Amino acid sequence: MTRFGYGRLLEFLFSAALLGVLTLILHYVFSEPHKPEPKPRPVLAACNKVSPLLVGPRAPKLSSPPSLEEIQNKSAPLSPGGLYSPPNCRAQHSTAIVIPFRDRASHLRTFLNHIHPFLQRQQIEYRIYVADQWGQDTFNRGKLLNVGVQEALRDGNWTCIITHDVDLLPEDDRNMYSCDSNNPTHLSVAVDKFNYKLPYPSILGGVVAIAPDLFKKMNGYSNKFWGWGGEDDDFSTRASLCGMKLVRPPTAFARYKMIVHKRDKGNAPNPNRMNLLKQTRKNWQSDGLNSLKYKLLSKKLEALYTNLTVDIGGT
Repeated sequence: MTRFGYGRLLEFLFSAALLGVLTLILHYVFSEPHKPEPKPRPVLAACNKVSPLLVGPRAPKLSSPPSLEEIQNKSAPLSPGGLYSPPNCRAQHSTAIVIPFRDRASHLRTFLNHIHPFLQRQQIEYRIYVADQWGQDTFNRGKLLNVGVQEALRDGNWTCIITHDVDLLPEDDRNMYSCDSNNPTHLSVAVDKFNYKLPYPSILGGVVAIAPDLFKKMNGYSNKFWGWGGEDDDFSTRASLCGMKLVRPPTAFARYKMIVHKRDKGNAPNPNRMNLLKQTRKNWQSDGLNSLKYKLLSKKLEALYTNLTVDIGGT
């Protein structure tokens, strides 16, 4: 090969090498930085059917509730909105707790201070929803519970719904906050206000656990009970009309302390409740979830709970 041929070859090789170096430089400058492949998250084993963290009877603290910040600081880590999942095992129960609420700030702090560690010892996944009635119209517990359940079911595939009065505190963590698949469970069987005795056999108020499909089958609560009383007995009748039986845990476990308080303003006894109860058989299929109307004014994911401020209208 002539000297000229060698020169052209060397020139070609040099150009090719230079082009390769420039290509690598441009690729390095303009390409996305290399990110290592994320390690797959370990698959957690299912939590034990009976949590090893249960302690049994533990008296709730009723006086001087701490601030929300203090409760948060001493709580196990929560996701926004008061959502908790056990860190070391896969929960066997997924529960949404719905609280009808208005103007009970100190009671709510007492409740949250007690219920978060209570539920965490049960090793369940849970989230707390507070359905807060806006305005000064007469209180409507049943309608607020319908709103809270409907909003909770939009957030996740909960296996259990628990409707829970804010002034009732469970005394024993063996009273599981989970659901029977076929029947509603009346959890607040023995309340100190009633000397830890069941007031009457058909009662289905206070704290109730019910699977979402059963709640829908019953068409939820009536929306017509404005003021105190009646909506829980109507709910019990709906369960019976749907062929369900009331399940109750042992009285030794299902014990509750009630926070003592005066009658709430705007929640006087409903003078029409007995007449409404006479109409349950006729109206339950048209009065409930399928007739529910409300305005969701705000949904705030607080550190310890999800607050739903709702306008449910008035009488």
